[in-house]
Amino acid sequence: MSTELWPSLLEPRLHGADELCAVSADGVRIRFQDGRELLCGASGLWNANLGYGNEAIARACADALRDASYLSVFRYENVYARRAARALVEAAGADHYGRVVFSTSGGAANDLVMKLARHYHALRGDGTRKLVVGLRDSYHGLTFGGFALTGENLGQSVYGVDQRLVRHVTPNAGDEIAQLAAQQGSRVAAVVVEPVLGSGAVPLTPEYVRTLLELRDRHGFLLVADEVATGFGRTGDFFASQRWPAPPDLLITSKGLTNGTHAAAAVLMPQALAEPFDAAGDVFVHGETQAGTPVTCAAILATVEEMRRLDAVASARRLSALLDKALEDLVATESLVSTTTGVGCFRSIRLRTPEGDPLPQREVPEVVAAIRKAGAVVHPSVNGVQILPALIYTDDELTELLDCVRLGVRTHARDRAGLGSAAGAV
Repeated sequence: MSTELWPSLLEPRLHGADELCAVSADGVRIRFQDGRELLCGASGLWNANLGYGNEAIARACADALRDASYLSVFRYENVYARRAARALVEAAGADHYGRVVFSTSGGAANDLVMKLARHYHALRGDGTRKLVVGLRDSYHGLTFGGFALTGENLGQSVYGVDQRLVRHVTPNAGDEIAQLAAQQGSRVAAVVVEPVLGSGAVPLTPEYVRTLLELRDRHGFLLVADEVATGFGRTGDFFASQRWPAPPDLLITSKGLTNGTHAAAAVLMPQALAEPFDAAGDVFVHGETQAGTPVTCAAILATVEEMRRLDAVASARRLSALLDKALEDLVATESLVSTTTGVGCFRSIRLRTPEGDPLPQREVPEVVAAIRKAGAVVHPSVNGVQILPALIYTDDELTELLDCVRLGVRTHARDRAGLGSAAGAV
């Protein structure tokens, strides 16, 4: 057993387990060290939207590594980054967006956004705007800025994360954000929201989005769409915020940006947000060594091109319609499935106990393990599991995924009942 590696968010007792050590991946399947090949029901970490091993992306990365190796956007530019920035602006909408700052992860990009918003207001003579508002139960990463903004309780106090300039409000509660804006709107630099909250796959309602847009116009804060998870076709549009009545001021993209092949993120904004910096000749103090490198930007360009070639957004909508029916059937036929949430190919399956209570969160890893034993990789959610199929899934693969979920849920229920009987016998 190999124990040198300390993996992320995995119980220490599971470190070194061959059944959790991936060896290779192709299409929508992952091979593990114990010899099993499993269907990936999570698109990696929601980032391999086009599946594993895309040849066009691999070739683009290989060419960039040979031709340019490493070039930075730290006090310099490179042509790969220029091309990738232009491609992202066009994909998101050149009628609104005009500038791109590259980063290396969703968490780092959230840090970047918090800094940028505060600097922007300071340049406009409004330096008291320091507060950043997020949503409860949101996820914005685990870097110190993103961790502070994350609305889940993941031990922020243990790590000494500074949340003094962060506020959290209940998602889809318009009155609550309106009250906060009325009381402290002149101090708010930005409101950062996921169009679909990542942890529980909870979409923002159209009414709530309209409230956010109205409050932005009234109080002058920047509205940020954290599309780390929802971008690149995941919800049935290239970016989920493209369905909003008006665009956000800043858009963060990461996971699907390179189809999961590189540590990459990008922040898109209108040219107007850069104008105070340009007018003052002021430098935005943010830089990351691996941001905007040739190989990363080659992957971005190839991913955007492959999204178009494969008509991935249309595929996402087709899969979404199939998921609607399949999940409706799952709720109707499985007594331990209470409901499902989410939109597009971004779904959560909520479970309950035989007594009708929400499945205890401590049991969710056991359900994930049971589904893995049944043949599919999924990730935990609130009182259940998330499924995020790749946008290239076939109908048969989607059926296979749901069959594995059914079997895993039933297996966990049977094991749970057996443990309960054994405990009662003792």
